[in-house]
Amino acid sequence: MRGWLAIVSEPVIALIDGIALLVILVGTLEVTVTVARASFRPLGDQVARQAWLRYARWLVAGLTLQLAADIIETSISTSWQTIGRVGAIAVIRTFLNYFLERDVQQQQRECAPAESPPPPPSRGGADPT
Repeated sequence: MRGWLAIVSEPVIALIDGIALLVILVGTLEVTVTVARASFRPLGDQVARQAWLRYARWLVAGLTLQLAADIIETSISTSWQTIGRVGAIAVIRTFLNYFLERDVQQQQRECAPAESPPPPPSRGGADPT
């Protein structure tokens, strides 16, 4: 049973890592194009923040996929050295993911439009109807 699990898991791990690579590559290309455009036309603060937020989302998605592949890899590992190595990588990726996600949420709060204040109370007290 364990041999079958290892045979199936190996290509799945490679596939998930490949998808993570593509996700990170697409995000990196997107932010590279944005930065290249900025060299010809200055970006406003809002546009620069939005570009960073999009890139951070791509990175969070890539790190999450890589973490999934790490979890599968530790489930089929037989040596403590491999489990320790993959576990250390998983911990590092989890911390990166946590802090990056926290930064994304903070940026979203800062970029969110302010809610309009409630209308002032009517004066006079009596309803004209």
